[in-house]
Amino acid sequence: MTDSSNRPSPGGDNHDNLAFRAALARGLVSRRSAMMGAAGLGAAAFLAACGSEGRSPSTGANGTGAGAAPTAKAAQDMSDTEKLVNWSNWTEYIDVTDDGKSRPSIDAFTEATGIKVNYTEDYLDNDEFYAKVRPLLEGGQDTGRDVWCSTDWLVARLIRQGYVQKLDLANIPNAKNLDDSLKDVEFDPGRTYSLPWQSGFAGIGYNLSATGGKKVESVTQLLTDPALKGKVTLLTEMRDTVGLVLLEQGKDPANFTDADFDAALAMIQQAKDSGQILKFTGNEYTDGLAKGDIAACMAWTGDVVQLQFDDENIQYALPEKGFMIWSDNFVIPAMARHKKNAELLINHYYDPKVMAEVAAWVNYIPPVKGAKEELIKIDAELGENPLIAPTPDVLAKSHVFRGLSPDEETKYTRAFQAIVTG
Repeated sequence: MTDSSNRPSPGGDNHDNLAFRAALARGLVSRRSAMMGAAGLGAAAFLAACGSEGRSPSTGANGTGAGAAPTAKAAQDMSDTEKLVNWSNWTEYIDVTDDGKSRPSIDAFTEATGIKVNYTEDYLDNDEFYAKVRPLLEGGQDTGRDVWCSTDWLVARLIRQGYVQKLDLANIPNAKNLDDSLKDVEFDPGRTYSLPWQSGFAGIGYNLSATGGKKVESVTQLLTDPALKGKVTLLTEMRDTVGLVLLEQGKDPANFTDADFDAALAMIQQAKDSGQILKFTGNEYTDGLAKGDIAACMAWTGDVVQLQFDDENIQYALPEKGFMIWSDNFVIPAMARHKKNAELLINHYYDPKVMAEVAAWVNYIPPVKGAKEELIKIDAELGENPLIAPTPDVLAKSHVFRGLSPDEETKYTRAFQAIVTG
């Protein structure tokens, strides 16, 4: 964590600025730091879990289903008689008051609907969380949660296994505000089962002080420029790292072959063998990037936005050939006891004003149309930041990694991990 005592307010000298206070409170703790192996099962257990999933009869070659996904088991919905909803989410991922004792956007929902929200920050890692709820889902039992926020690839798995329920959009009229670029993703066409909570880009971060003032704007430069040798890091998140390399090679991460994947790994392996790559990281790259020990790296937007509060030499590039976009998504699990209340909660956050309040604190991309305009009212500079409020042209160059079958997930993860740990 960097020293935030000298961090300037992004809106000038107004230290009451919401985003500034959020950055101080949060420091550099990012939900993207807890990727596979960082705080959960580790690579071996992850591979075992992937390999033991099995495949439903309707699953197609890409693992997302040639036919319909299995129907998730539903419990009797107690929403009308029990005015509560149980929501699990990642840590430091919602707006909070200065004293950290309440969450204004949740309080507003309860005041408007009378529905109490039991908000629990117990989602520390996709694999760890999946391991915790899978036995209950597999056994047809209530997980004790009505809604949670999973990353794209885990949503694909949950849909494939019939562990999440279809959304009743009659209870989520604000779903019409979903950004067009996120409406028809490959793992959930038409957003039948999921709606994004927050999104972010995977691109390139660099420190001008460590690059000699040189910009780093392409993956090829990152992996081959002699001036960066030994001061480059890539991400341990396979989908982001391999996705960026696939794009550099002219391939589509949403539609690639085994040969394409192998070619991307070969480029990464060559860079590692040449000494170009220092290491693979979660978001612990932030400390090295801030100090200049890392000159350039694959990085996530929210982390870099926070670093820029301290140092204008920290820059971010979205490669011209394209970059990865990921989302953490609302899903409602099988056997949830308060499904309607969960849908009303999602509807609340799809109000642009409410989503803008959250975005001002978490510094990721709000997936809701109109949130940018509302964010500008909170903080004009923050609302114009293309890493938080990207234009349609920027979003058009973003890409989602395609869904993987269980066999592919195991095979690709094993091959990638061999480079990471080899």
